[in-house]
Amino acid sequence: MNLPNLVTSLRILLVPLFVYLYLTNPGQMNLPAAFVFLLASVTDALDGYLARSRKEVTRFGQLIDPIADKLLITAALLTLVQAGSINTWEALIILGREFAVSGLRILAAAEGKVIAASLWGKIKTVTQIAAVMAFFLGISWARQLMWVAIVATVLSGVRYFQKAQDVLKSSME
Repeated sequence: MNLPNLVTSLRILLVPLFVYLYLTNPGQMNLPAAFVFLLASVTDALDGYLARSRKEVTRFGQLIDPIADKLLITAALLTLVQAGSINTWEALIILGREFAVSGLRILAAAEGKVIAASLWGKIKTVTQIAAVMAFFLGISWARQLMWVAIVATVLSGVRYFQKAQDVLKSSME
C-alpha cells in the first residue's frame, strides 16, 4: 500500500473517533472532536496531492478516496442529526446530492468518461467542512453556515448534471 492510500485509510479510521468524541459531549464546543474531524478533512486534500505528485495514483485509491469522503461527511451529518444540531432533511439534501453525483460518475465511468471535480464541488466540500467545524466548535452562526453549505451543495449538484447531459442521454438509450 502506498502513502496516499495510507492517508485515505487514516481518514476512514478517524471517522468513528470524531463521532465518538462529539457524541460524548454534543451541542457545545468540543475541541477534540473538531481536531479529529479537521485532521480527517485535511487528509482529503493530502491524499490526492500525494498521489498526483508522487505518480502513485492507483485503482484502489480512485475507488476508496470517494468512499472515504462520503463516510466522512455522512458520519458528521448523522452525528449532528443525532445531537439535534441539524434537521434530518438538511442532512438528506446533502447526502442525496452525494449519492446522485456518485451515480452520475458511475454512469460516466461505464462509458469510459471521467467527470472531474469542479470548482463548485470544491466550494461544496469546503462549506460542508466549515459548517461541521462550526457546530463542533459551538460557534453561534453554525446554522447559517450550514445553510451556505446546503446551497453550495445543491448548486454543485445541478452543475454536475448540467455538464453531464451527454452521459445522461446516452445512458437512457
